[in-house]
Amino acid sequence: MNIVLKDVIILHPEQKLNEKTDILLEDGIIKKIGSLSENEIKNSEVYNLEGNYVTPGFFDMHVHLREPGREDKETVITGCNSAAAGGFTGIACMPNTDPTIDTAEVVTSIIIKSKNHLVDVHPIGAVSVGRKGESLAPIAELVEAGAVGFSDDGVAVKSASLLRNAIEYAGMYNAPIIEHCEDPSMDDGAMNESFTSTQLGLPGIPTVAEDLIVMRDILIAEYTGGRVHIAHISSKNSVDLVRQAKAKGIKVTAEVTPHHFLLNDESVKTFDTNYKMNPPLRSKEDVEAMIEGLKDGTIDCIASDHAPHTIEEKEMEFIYAPNGIIGLETQLGISLSELYHKGHLTLEDLVYKLSINPRKILNLEIPKFEIGKETNFSIFNPDTIWTVDVSKFKSKSRNSPFDKKLLTGKPTGVINKKRMFIDDKFINLA
Repeated sequence: MNIVLKDVIILHPEQKLNEKTDILLEDGIIKKIGSLSENEIKNSEVYNLEGNYVTPGFFDMHVHLREPGREDKETVITGCNSAAAGGFTGIACMPNTDPTIDTAEVVTSIIIKSKNHLVDVHPIGAVSVGRKGESLAPIAELVEAGAVGFSDDGVAVKSASLLRNAIEYAGMYNAPIIEHCEDPSMDDGAMNESFTSTQLGLPGIPTVAEDLIVMRDILIAEYTGGRVHIAHISSKNSVDLVRQAKAKGIKVTAEVTPHHFLLNDESVKTFDTNYKMNPPLRSKEDVEAMIEGLKDGTIDCIASDHAPHTIEEKEMEFIYAPNGIIGLETQLGISLSELYHKGHLTLEDLVYKLSINPRKILNLEIPKFEIGKETNFSIFNPDTIWTVDVSKFKSKSRNSPFDKKLLTGKPTGVINKKRMFIDDKFINLA
């Protein structure tokens, strides 16, 4: 099947590409980039994409698929559908499932279930068996099965000694340790510790709970010479610590979620449980620090921390409701609205944060625009104005604080593995 992407702007900062052109695909393979003849256009399915950008496929390195164990919230397939609708061609799924992703069998099961989907799924293995922080998971076996990184996400690795061993062992495979940074002795709260938490009578989680673990992890990374990635960073002090560590040459990277660079703890005054997440929404000063961290490169990438929950769970009293929101289908729109259109980041910057950097962190191949290459593209229009409607999401869950929010910038489609998602449908290209 021949496909023409007409009048698109190819944007790939690593290839120094930023030009308006046409792209001819034959059975999902790039056949030609440039002006096309009448015959080439005549014999193809043509998509007129004036105003759209085509980039290396976006990649979200922090997604909770809930399978195995909580398929009522999300499955591998519904999560992949959500990713495709959000403009992503690849995701990394976190190990806090039931059973935990701590055996080769679970890794293999997830990869097999996603094999025929357009979206690439790369499992993150657990650092410790059962994520209990007691004994190291079989890292070699997990890597051999297809794990691309390791995390006890949901909790920090409890033991500094175990973390050191994990960093050194995973480093043999160039795989990062991805840390949920929160001191367990200070995490018994429902929101950010602040004047607002006092007003609302809700127990707070202080930013220092995050800062302490970030500092510990950086010191261990420095000592071992290994790699640590800070998941969903939320504290100004933590951003400062990462900035200082990078200046010293320590191998530390960091991600931030859209909700942490957009929302602050004032939102919790509504007692809407869709504003309850972990780490919690922080102060306005912390939000500003997230944006500065993105601008100066301290924060390497943007990740959704897509965390589906049932309606019944999120209807519980605020203090008892589970943490987390879905984010795959709003991440690009929020990033374009809040970072690009407000002048904080360029589109090239966003391609790095949403595509190139997460792949570099996980040691994955970066898609390129080259004749004969299989396509791995994201297509988006940065100027499309749209209103979020969670009832139309591909995700199984609906727990988003962004329902009815007006955004500027929207995914148009994705192409990967000889399949295309566009106009709300999947198309086989070969």
